[in-house]
Amino acid sequence: MTTSSASLLTIFGATGDLAQRMLLPSLYGLESDGLLSPSLKLLGTARSGLDDAAFRDFVAQSIAKFVPAELQRETTLQALLARVRYQPASLDDADSMRILAERIRSLRDGDVLYHMSTAPKFYEKACAALAEHGLAGPGTRVMLEKPIGHDLQGALEINDGVTRSFDEDRVYRVDHYLGKEGVQNLLALRFGNVLFEPLWNARHIQQVQITAAETVGVEGRGDYYDDSGAMRDMVQNHLLQLLCLTAMEPPSQFEPTAVRNEKIKVLRSLRPIGRNEVASETVAGQYVSGAIGGQAVPGYLEELGRGSRTETYVAMRAHIDNWRWSGVPFYLRTGKRMPRRCTEIYLQFRAVPHSIFARGGAAAEPNALIIRLQPEERIELQLMHKTPGLDRSGLRLSQVSLDLDLDEEFKHERRRLAYERLYLDALEGNGTLFVRRDETEAAWQWVDAIRDGWDRAGVMPKSYAAGTWGPNAAIAMTERHGHSWRE
Repeated sequence: MTTSSASLLTIFGATGDLAQRMLLPSLYGLESDGLLSPSLKLLGTARSGLDDAAFRDFVAQSIAKFVPAELQRETTLQALLARVRYQPASLDDADSMRILAERIRSLRDGDVLYHMSTAPKFYEKACAALAEHGLAGPGTRVMLEKPIGHDLQGALEINDGVTRSFDEDRVYRVDHYLGKEGVQNLLALRFGNVLFEPLWNARHIQQVQITAAETVGVEGRGDYYDDSGAMRDMVQNHLLQLLCLTAMEPPSQFEPTAVRNEKIKVLRSLRPIGRNEVASETVAGQYVSGAIGGQAVPGYLEELGRGSRTETYVAMRAHIDNWRWSGVPFYLRTGKRMPRRCTEIYLQFRAVPHSIFARGGAAAEPNALIIRLQPEERIELQLMHKTPGLDRSGLRLSQVSLDLDLDEEFKHERRRLAYERLYLDALEGNGTLFVRRDETEAAWQWVDAIRDGWDRAGVMPKSYAAGTWGPNAAIAMTERHGHSWRE
């Protein structure tokens, strides 16, 4: 379907925390770089009874607080504010929704992008209200924030509800990890260089590790987090998306359908982990009090203020049953209150079939490729190198790194927020970096089987001290297979 650049962006939940911290600063960044269409208008809506002037003050305060001072320019701010309007509305108030619809119609001069920066339980109702007022037809599209449901059944209900109003090709499901430069660079690294792709398979790679570690706890999100846990909050979306981009076959071209088709093949090739496998292939953990950076921090139950079986850590050993990856374990790990903040993909290559240096006692470690996504973006290739010096017993070897620091290499380029990329693509109708419905549901199906296995086996999360890399059982899980976590 042909799309054109949107003339109106309507943000539902425009006074919320996500809007303040990420959405409005991202729009400021696009304005600063001249990437917003001159005709684009921004309409915020929420329950708060603001008028245009009060919402512009809110936008200005958000920019002042969350955009680095060195990037703030009064001319850019005023240009952004000139686009901004506000209309209060409540989904429970038909009159307010009718007035909102009239405001949208008055501002519309072409395509419209709606962004549901609200709780997912409101998606269906908001989309139905737009459809009722004739504002969900051709020339409109909608962005949905995660999580899409609490399980597969919930995802089906939300997806069914939304697609009753918006055709699937006009639904843009957000996973903000896909907006990160480092994640997109994974595609460039794989498919823009002849060096890696011939080695990117089970013949040459022994194991893959994908880690998303956080030093923070629940930070005031205790009720939400306790209802989701690490499996739903991180594995179901972020980690599985990184796994798809790491493992997928080369798409025919960099366009939405081709990329998404290859990602869904990976999800459908994931070996199920059910009730008979969860004990050996997964570990759930929950942090207790400890120290991070020399500072004492409380345990999860202390932060939550009540008892809970919710996992704040998950580690698992996954397999992709296809020709490219048969027999290669994919270790996935995520947790809160870890020693350092880190999101990275680690690929360990197989050892050389025969070391000519072994007689002299020189050990040849396997090569490895490390793709760091945050907090810094860098690519590190670990190679064996002769240790300088003279030795009668033969060559000595050391592992050295070819290290590309992307922050240093592109130091004159501004580091962008993930939503800058996502907003620009959604405004222009490019769905490549958004998640398709079948991806969401396939991911939930795989995750639900694990959670069902936990429930039936009565799995309790194992304790780990804040500031450590998780429960000992996670270490044992890898070591049973001759591997160890990269730390």
